[in-house]
Parts: sequence; structure tokens; C-alpha cells
Amino acid sequence: MLSASQRAAYARDGFLMLEDFVPEAECDALKARATELVQGFDPGPVRTVFSTADQAHARDAYFRESGQAIRFFFEDDARTLNKIGHALHDLDPVFDRVSRAPRMKALVEALDVARPLLLQSMYLFKQPLVGGEVDWHQDATFLHTDPISVVGLWIALDDATTDNGCLVALPGAHRGPLRRCFTRDGAMRALDDTPWPDIEPVALEARRGTLIVLDGLLPHASAANRSPHPRHAYSLHIIDADARYTDDNWLQRPSLPLRGFT
Repeated sequence: MLSASQRAAYARDGFLMLEDFVPEAECDALKARATELVQGFDPGPVRTVFSTADQAHARDAYFRESGQAIRFFFEDDARTLNKIGHALHDLDPVFDRVSRAPRMKALVEALDVARPLLLQSMYLFKQPLVGGEVDWHQDATFLHTDPISVVGLWIALDDATTDNGCLVALPGAHRGPLRRCFTRDGAMRALDDTPWPDIEPVALEARRGTLIVLDGLLPHASAANRSPHPRHAYSLHIIDADARYTDDNWLQRPSLPLRGFT
């Protein structure tokens, strides 16, 4: 699944881009299923806005209980959808099929995750002209295990460019410490005040069907989408069952046990 040079690149940079990893038909299936889910969604009078700027959504039970549900979150305008999360991979057959495809299982095995568990999934809209920015962060801040084991798998369902808000990363910065830990009570707990390293950010422009592997300690972000083009993506996070998933994580699944690739 991964060549020696790809393994070396991932160890060096903290990310790995695999072009044409997800077939066009599966990209189409995920986008079509997301459209169906949105069409069946009745937002009602209260809408949870998702923002990495202030994390205000963390005080909302609708968000806190979404680890074992399929729920919808809005941009700051409260009219446009930001994402769907966070158990698509377990509760929807289309997302389950793509998330647990043999190629995904083989990739995670090649990344040396001993006993992989599929923890979190998100359908990310990044809508034209309104898709909000995502601040610099490390995935392990929000999905913490001891020892750290989280790996992100990010799939471009549209071409992702600097114009429509592709991912940007600090290559090699995954070798630094975990700076913060986001807890279930909505607090952002400081762990290490080491600043982000003085590294030139790299834009991870990705063609449709590209899968980007992200180390859990890699600082990454994305700009707002101010273009007329969408930047839909599907993101899946894996943890190792051999690591302890801490009780203070915001995402808890008391009635939906975690599963691996079977």
C-alpha cells in the first residue's frame, strides 16, 4: 500500500498525499448521500453554529452528543451548512462502505496502527463564498489518547485549491509537542506554550479523489472559501485501541461502541 519513499515522506512531513485514492464513483456517492441527508434535515428554530474561532458550539448538548449521531452544523450566518458529523461512518450505509473499504483498511495497516478504531467522521461543505476558515490546530487536541494515536484521513470530494480553501500545513512540525487539549466541559486546556515553529506553510492542493493522511500532531488549517467553487471533503479519524481514550474527550459514545474495519 505504501512505498518506502512514501513512508519516509510521511515520517518527515507529518502528512502524505495519495492522488486518485478514492474512485470517482465513490466521491459521487458520498456527495449524493450528503445531499439526501440535507434534504431530509429539518433544522428547526435552533441552529448550532460551528466555529473554531471561539468553540462556542462546545456548550451545546446537540454538539456534545453528536459523537454517536448524525447531526448538522452551520456557518456563522446560521443559514449555510458547515458540516455533518460525527458518526456517519457507523450510522449511514454509504459512508460506512466507503470508510471501511479494503483500500482504507490496507492504508491504515500500512501506517502501523496496531488495532485501529474508527472514531469520528465529518462531511465538510466549505460552501462557495461563505465557507469559513479553520484555525491552526492539531487533531490530537480534540481527539486525545494516551499515548497519542489519532490519524486523520481527509478525502477531497472536489478539487481543493488555494482559492477555495484547501488544507495548509507546517511540514515537519508534528515532531513538536501537543499544545492544547479540548475537554468535555468545553474548556481548552493549555499543555505546552511552545509556539508553532517558524516554518513556511505548505498548501495541500488536492485533486478530487486525493486522500491526505494527517499525523495527529501536525499543525494544519484551512482558509475561508471566497471562490465561486465548492470544496466538499470527507474526513475520518482513526485511533489505536491499544491507546487509552481519555474520559475528558469531548466526543463520547456511551451507547455506540467503537468499531474497526470489520
